[in-house]
Amino acid sequence: MPEDRVERTVHIAATTERVWDILTKPEHIGRWFGSGTPATVDLRPDGVMVLEPAHGERFLARVVKVDPPHYLAYRWASAYPDVLADETNSTLVEFHLSAEGAMTHLTVSESGFASLAIPAGREDFASHASHSRGWTEVLHNLAKYVEQGAA
Repeated sequence: MPEDRVERTVHIAATTERVWDILTKPEHIGRWFGSGTPATVDLRPDGVMVLEPAHGERFLARVVKVDPPHYLAYRWASAYPDVLADETNSTLVEFHLSAEGAMTHLTVSESGFASLAIPAGREDFASHASHSRGWTEVLHNLAKYVEQGAA
């Protein structure tokens, strides 16, 4: 049976409110997640986030739940650029934030790989293995961006 879930955790030297802002504000998302271009974000259930990772494609993620500054969930159709994510073509990405003293404990999990149909040639962008590597790098970028005093 294929693996279904990726989970990564990082501790960031900042408040949960600060990490939440960096995690969700358009001007920051493009810096730690992708191309550097500000993201488009409608941060409410059923809102759309346009994500542009560094490899030059656009992904129309659909927001599932928002509970500032502790929880964000969205569906991401990483196998289908420019297609709006729904329950049939996407994985569920969840961010959990909690305070630990002066630090923020941030866990990201992405699930649904086992039932995801990935078109031939898209495995490098949408598979469990690629996202397992990707989230390690992305969380490192996020922590570095926050801790270096992102404006």
